[in-house]
Amino acid sequence: MEHTATYMQSSWFILIWRRKLSAVLIVSSLVLFALWTWVFFISSNSDIPKDAQFNDLIQTDNPQKHVYILQKLISQANRVLRYQQQQQSHTASSIEHNLLRTRGPTGVIPVPAAAHSGKNSGIVRFVKPTKSPPTISLVEASEQTLALVARRKKIPTAGVNYLFEEERLKILENQQRARNAGMDEFQNNIDYDRALTSVERQAQYEHELQRLGVPAIAGIGPDGPRAPNERLVHLDLKGAPPKLTFLKRLLPMLKTLGATGLLMEYEDMFPYTGALQVLSARNAYKAEELKDFLETAKMHGLTIMPLVQTFGHIEFALKLTGFEHMREILESPQSICPSQPDSISFIQNMLSQVIEFHLNLNDAATNNGNSSEGGAATHMPADHTLTFSHIHIGCDEVARMGECNLCRQRARNEVFLSHVTSISNFVRSHWPQLRVVIWDDMLRGMMLSEMLHSHIGSYVEPMVWVYANDIYRFIQPQLWDMYSKVFPAVWAASAFKGAFGESLMIPPLQQHLENNIRWLAVIAKEGGRFSKGIRGLALTGWQRYDHFAVLCELLPVGIPSLTTSLSTVSRGHFITNPKENDILRILECAFHPDSRRSGHAWIELQPNSHHSQLFSSCTYPGSMVYKFALRLFDKLTELQSYLMHVQDRSAWISDYNVRHNFSSPLRAHELTFNTPNYINELVAMGREAHEVMYEAFDEYTIVEFVEQNIYPTIAKLQRQLENAQSLLQRRVWPQRPLPYAQELVQLNLVPTQLLNTAGSGSEAGDNGDIKHN
Repeated sequence: MEHTATYMQSSWFILIWRRKLSAVLIVSSLVLFALWTWVFFISSNSDIPKDAQFNDLIQTDNPQKHVYILQKLISQANRVLRYQQQQQSHTASSIEHNLLRTRGPTGVIPVPAAAHSGKNSGIVRFVKPTKSPPTISLVEASEQTLALVARRKKIPTAGVNYLFEEERLKILENQQRARNAGMDEFQNNIDYDRALTSVERQAQYEHELQRLGVPAIAGIGPDGPRAPNERLVHLDLKGAPPKLTFLKRLLPMLKTLGATGLLMEYEDMFPYTGALQVLSARNAYKAEELKDFLETAKMHGLTIMPLVQTFGHIEFALKLTGFEHMREILESPQSICPSQPDSISFIQNMLSQVIEFHLNLNDAATNNGNSSEGGAATHMPADHTLTFSHIHIGCDEVARMGECNLCRQRARNEVFLSHVTSISNFVRSHWPQLRVVIWDDMLRGMMLSEMLHSHIGSYVEPMVWVYANDIYRFIQPQLWDMYSKVFPAVWAASAFKGAFGESLMIPPLQQHLENNIRWLAVIAKEGGRFSKGIRGLALTGWQRYDHFAVLCELLPVGIPSLTTSLSTVSRGHFITNPKENDILRILECAFHPDSRRSGHAWIELQPNSHHSQLFSSCTYPGSMVYKFALRLFDKLTELQSYLMHVQDRSAWISDYNVRHNFSSPLRAHELTFNTPNYINELVAMGREAHEVMYEAFDEYTIVEFVEQNIYPTIAKLQRQLENAQSLLQRRVWPQRPLPYAQELVQLNLVPTQLLNTAGSGSEAGDNGDIKHN
């Protein structure tokens, strides 16, 4: 029994313990359910902001402050919405299924009770009605649902819908407005910054120009005037013609740099025929090779303006036998006498041959452009068909004009104007499509009434040339004003070589660049005076100052200057950034400095600067001639200093020592010890000149260059060496005072009492030997 009692107590204890656990579970479940219900109601009602709350949030000064909270609330409401949509979709499918079974014969669709309750009233499913009118209950249900929708700001109900759509759009709209307001302010700041940037960029540009050695001209910069319409490159061919094969290699480079045409000054290099054949030099161009060159220029889109001198600078013809009678004065072949009939016919014959030669090429280009084969026309570019529209007749620097007996009967200016209009009228009457261009320097001293009376403005277009940096010093504003009253259009002319020294070997690049930049400013300022403006700028490159002058800078040596000036003129300003400047790329330079890293300018144009080192790294056509000229210039400069030191500044091999054969042998030997080596170096460079310059010039021009630039220094060194050898031969020397030279007596530079003194002059005998050079 005790055992049974113990067992019963254990059973009750287990039963109570189990029921206790069940109670705990039930209570826990109730608590969890209550918590879940509370969270559900809070999420669906309390946490959803009302319209006023949204309005308060939207009307704040900074709507972005509450965007995160609103987006979180909308996201939570949309989760509830998706759940309700799933429930509604399931209920609607069941109701639709029941309606299909319970539809009466009138087609009335019973309205579910859920439509009248507030439950799930935020969602309306529109059912396509039948042809029968809906029942009153359905209309009431729809109105109630629409009222609920209206209370929720008419949220769209079709498709997948979201709560608070209008509020969200308002927030986005306000955000966009704020963003637009910020963008407007930002745009205003940008405009202001651009205005500042323009000024700052110009200041920075001018500062960079100063570092490069280029003067800063007011109004010339990245935001300055545009480039001239026409940009001609002058090829001076007289007496030293570059090979046409070499010139053809330059054409694509010139076109890329911005050249639009060539100003061809042939002089004695043109292949004249007939009675004028004697005018052509023995190394003049052949007609066929010249024709091929001009056709190549047209293929590159370059126009041609031939230049034929018709008044002054006709030395190449008037120097010859059979033409001297046409000179203005017999002792000078510089200018022609316009009063002689033979002179006019001679000039007309020259012009006819040159013009017809170029017009035939122009017509051939036009015919080739319009020809077709097999129905397929091959058209040349449009700018190839009008490559010859102007003829330049010179008329500059007419010396000794109006001095012959015939010309003296008229005023000097009248002689000039009459001759120019007569030649221009000849061109216009035979080739009306051509315009005539002249140099302007002979017009500068004339009166406005004289030019208007002659009607020269209807015959020619002057080309105003100034190669100095102060252009207005030679062409004052009043002269521009006078030109504008006579001529509808004018040309301008600068220089890239052959303007700062009659016998220079290397052009001063900085001075030429400054001249071209200043011309850009003058063209921009004075172009508005003329009805047809300033047509363009010709970059002249003289090879001789006139027919009788020696060579100045050769064309290959002037290519760096031409490249720099032409690139600047074509852009309207000098490009200071080496990455944007075309010079290094077109000249194929291997040296690409970065001035920002090194601290040095990428190209220095100051005198005695290292800009030659920059161009020495390039491989353009003629670069070997340029590099050779640099080495030769440095060597000649060194030897000139050496000769001056030995002959003029030393005290042992001066002219006095040589005349009296009186010097120290040791000093004379010491001073001339290196002279044989210098002679050998120059002789080697003379031979090298033939190898280097052969790609650009014929042998006649090379020999002239060597004789002009190398041989004179060799001769001076040889003469110095001979004088030193003579001084070294003497072993005894006379007492002082030394005898005077007989040349001083002839010039009355020896006092009379000294002439009567014994032992002077020729009485000095062997002890007073005087050497006469």
